[in-house]
Amino acid sequence: MVKRMDRRIDSFLEQVDLPLVHRVRQRFDQTHLPYPDQILRGQLKEQLPADLTGRKIAITCGSRGIDQYVRLISTVVDYLKTCGAQPFLVPAMGSHGGATAAGQTALLAHLGVTESSTGAPVCSSMETCRIGTTKNGVPVFADRQACLADGIILLNRIKPHTSFRGDFESGLLKMLAIGLGKHDGAEATHLLRYENMAENLVSVGTFALEHLPVLAGVATLENAYGQLAEVHVLRPDEIISREPGLLQRARDLMPRLYLDTIDVLIIREIGKQISGTGMDTNIVGRYHTQAASGGPRTIKLGVLDLSEQSDGNANGMGLADFITRRFADKIDWTATYLNTLTSTEPASARMPMVLDNDQAVMKACVKLCGQSSASQVRLVVIEHTKSLDQIWMSPAACASVNAPDHVQIESDPLPLQFDEKGCWLYD
Repeated sequence: MVKRMDRRIDSFLEQVDLPLVHRVRQRFDQTHLPYPDQILRGQLKEQLPADLTGRKIAITCGSRGIDQYVRLISTVVDYLKTCGAQPFLVPAMGSHGGATAAGQTALLAHLGVTESSTGAPVCSSMETCRIGTTKNGVPVFADRQACLADGIILLNRIKPHTSFRGDFESGLLKMLAIGLGKHDGAEATHLLRYENMAENLVSVGTFALEHLPVLAGVATLENAYGQLAEVHVLRPDEIISREPGLLQRARDLMPRLYLDTIDVLIIREIGKQISGTGMDTNIVGRYHTQAASGGPRTIKLGVLDLSEQSDGNANGMGLADFITRRFADKIDWTATYLNTLTSTEPASARMPMVLDNDQAVMKACVKLCGQSSASQVRLVVIEHTKSLDQIWMSPAACASVNAPDHVQIESDPLPLQFDEKGCWLYD
């Protein structure tokens, strides 16, 4: 429990003026698939053997919220059953869910993925098999139940990673190398740090692809609104050749903040269901590793809350300069540290300065951003990094937009509103 700040802190900040803000709408590519069932079934028919009678097929399920997740999994399950297979679901999320079988089952349930919703049992275990070692000495692990299956279907979203750059980032190969490797695989692959992650991901993923009974990979791409934009079923021999192109397509589709420099960025909440690092580093322009870069130059960053879905895992808070007492009170240090120790980057779990409420966090950011008056502060306020269509921007920020055709001001400049406890009335 973080105690209330001394009154002297309040006095220090009470003279700080906050900029006015416009309600702003950003526009992005709206390509989406509202009904992917038929497309997915058609591709499965083309890429999978027609007769899978009696074969036990593992379908990988990650910890991230994917648009139409249950629908996609159910479609794969139903199709496999029509081919005579016996499908089951395997959590493939490294050390997430507290690195326990029950925790990973619960995490999937949070996402709506259960036996009753998908038609296939969830077989959760942290037990792995060591299937070999890469040429550079990295051990390769895989979920024991997946190893014993007659076939594996990888199912994951492809997107830019928040911590490193490479031809393969978040996607099918990463799920194979790290997600399906459970805690053992995640730890082994991360051990040589993110500076070597791109190389390790390829070597471990390729080894696993060659030694596990992978039948296909189902790759999804989402647009900037978090909607399913594309779905691709890849044969095992296509994953290495086609995934890099799909990653670039995902990068083109992703949302962004249309500014080169942001004096103050305020994020209402971060959490594991939003990004592995709580917030998408590609969007905020701050990173906890030396292996990634890009996005806007953010001078001061404040975070107001930790999402309930994150279950106390505050990984990513170290990117912020200030957080609220409300946020700090929600931190589960064991979950946070376990995640951080596995990922090898303690910077993401460092405690920022804790202030009493939203108003204090905003004022502290403004005071220290380097602008001499509120009217000059390029302030951006967002709900979270997966919701960037409607945001709030100060007049100075609006004047600095680098893609004016994609940004529409929807209101006159208005003062930020707070309740009696200093909480931002964001709606």
